[in-house]
Amino acid sequence: MVKVVESEKITINMNVVDLGKVDLLVEQGFYSNRTDFIRTAIRSQLETHADEVKDIVIRKSYIVGVVRYGRKELEKLRDSRTKIDVKVAGLLVIAEDVDAELVQQTLASVQVRGVLKANPEVKSAILGL
Repeated sequence: MVKVVESEKITINMNVVDLGKVDLLVEQGFYSNRTDFIRTAIRSQLETHADEVKDIVIRKSYIVGVVRYGRKELEKLRDSRTKIDVKVAGLLVIAEDVDAELVQQTLASVQVRGVLKANPEVKSAILGL
């Protein structure tokens, strides 16, 4: 079973004036804290650009969400001499029992906009595709 991380930590730099304005809004009760403000701002921008994201996902054939490849799935691809292009917006999980050689035999390319979870050997192989 794959444990899905609900959130990823990011770090941002803000100028002191913008940060002061955020703190004023938090102090006045518009947001519970700085993180609440930042999450709200990000969601607002994602909603503003929802049509563009949808267009990119369709045009570039991205899978949105969580995608997992295990040894069985990749061995079937290898046995059928099929290589696939993987494009994920979200989380791509390559199972621990998958080795770099199997990845090289089955994945033509990998693009992840989000998070890639795999052992270090497999991550290296993916970077070399």
